[in-house]
Amino acid sequence: MNHSPDHKPDNQSAAADAISEEIEIQGHIIDSLLLPKILDEITVLGGDFSINDISIGQLRTDSSHAQVKVSAKDEETLQKILTQIAQHGAVPVQKHDCILESADMDGAFPEGFYCTTNQKTEIRIDGNWTSVDLQEMDCGIIVSPDRQTAHCLPMSDVQKGQLVVTGYQGIRILPTARSSPQNSGFSFMHSTVSSEKPKGVTVREIASEMRRAREGEGKILIVAGPAVVHTGSRDYFSQLISEGYVNLLFAGNALATHDIEESFYGTSLGISIEHGSSTEEGHEHHLRSINRIRRLGSIKNAVDKGVLNSGIMYECVKKDVTFLLAGSIRDDGPLPDVITDSVEAQRKMRELVQGVSFCLMIATTLHSIAVGNLLPASVKVVCVDINPATVTKLADRGTFQTIGLVTDVEPFLRVLLDEINKSE
Repeated sequence: MNHSPDHKPDNQSAAADAISEEIEIQGHIIDSLLLPKILDEITVLGGDFSINDISIGQLRTDSSHAQVKVSAKDEETLQKILTQIAQHGAVPVQKHDCILESADMDGAFPEGFYCTTNQKTEIRIDGNWTSVDLQEMDCGIIVSPDRQTAHCLPMSDVQKGQLVVTGYQGIRILPTARSSPQNSGFSFMHSTVSSEKPKGVTVREIASEMRRAREGEGKILIVAGPAVVHTGSRDYFSQLISEGYVNLLFAGNALATHDIEESFYGTSLGISIEHGSSTEEGHEHHLRSINRIRRLGSIKNAVDKGVLNSGIMYECVKKDVTFLLAGSIRDDGPLPDVITDSVEAQRKMRELVQGVSFCLMIATTLHSIAVGNLLPASVKVVCVDINPATVTKLADRGTFQTIGLVTDVEPFLRVLLDEINKSE
C-alpha cells in the first residue's frame, strides 16, 4: 500500500504522539543481563525503546554504558515503566532533585512515599547525590533536617515532622556488581536453589568465605533453627563458635531451648540424641530446661554459675558471641533472654546486622526470610535447608543474592567444619 508524502503510517503516528524520557544504565549491564532485562520490562509494560548510545566494556572488569529513549502512550504508563526499571539501576539523563515531604503523623509515611530496595541507593538533594545509609528493603528514606544525610527507616519508627522522600524523582539505584573471581569464590554459583549442585565445591567456597571473614574481612552472622539440635549436629555448630567462625547468632526460643535441653537431659524434644529413641517423661524436658534457666535469670547466669556447661548457647557466652533470640506465638516459657515483642526484635536486629558481610542461614524458613529482609544486597547469603522452598521464598521476597544448598543440616555442618580445619 502506498502512502502520500504527508500521510504517516499508524505506528509512526503513534510514535509521534508518545511521550518519552531518556535514561542511562551503566555497570556490568551486559554480562549480568541487566540491559536485556530492562528492555524486556519496557515492552512488557506497554512502552517502546530506542538505544541512542551504547559502549560495551572489553574486559570482565570493564563497565558498560547505554543511553536509551523510553517512550509510552501516556504519562502514567511512562512513570510506571521508569519506576520499574529504576530497580535495575536505570536513571533519567535529565537530573531532578528528589521530592521531600514532612511526615504528618507518627508511625506512618506520607502517601506516595518511596519504598526502598536492598540495593545501594542515592538521592539527589540540592543538585548533589547523597548516599542512603542503613540500606534495607521495604522501608522509607528519611532526610536529615540539614539535608546533608539520608537513611532507610521502617514504617513503625517514623516520627511526625521527619523529611520523607516521596515519588521516584531524584533517586538512583546502584545494583550490586558481580563479584570478580579474584575476590570471591561465589562467582560460579549464579544459579538459584538446586539439589543437583556440586555440594562439595559449594561447601569449600563457603568455608573460604568464612575464613576470610574471620581473618578480618567482615563479620559472620548465623541464622539457625532447632533442626541444628534435632539432627544431632549441635557439636559441629558449637565447634564453629568456639573456633571463632560465628560473630553473631540470630535464632528463636526453640534453638536455645533444645540446645539447653540436650545439655541437661541428653534429649531434644524428648528424643535421645545418642540413641534416637523417646525417653520416659521426655516431653517435659524442654519445659524443665526453660524453667531452670528462668529461675537463674538468664542463659549467661546459668553458664557463670556452672549450671550450663556445654552446647551452642554455652559457647556463645564463653566466646562473647552476641546472640538475639526472637520469640513467636508458639513459644513455651519462653527463655528469659527471648525478645517477645517482634517489632522490638526487628529494631535490635537492624542494629546488630551493621557490618555483617556474610550470612549463613541454616534450617529455618521464617527466621531466614525475616533476616533476609533486613540485609543489604552487598551481604553474601547462603541458605542451607532440606526444603528448596525456603530459598525460593527468600528470592521471591527480594533477597536475590541468596545462594541455596539443598541438604540436611548434619552432613552440611560436618563437611563445612572438615573443610575449614583441612585448610588451616
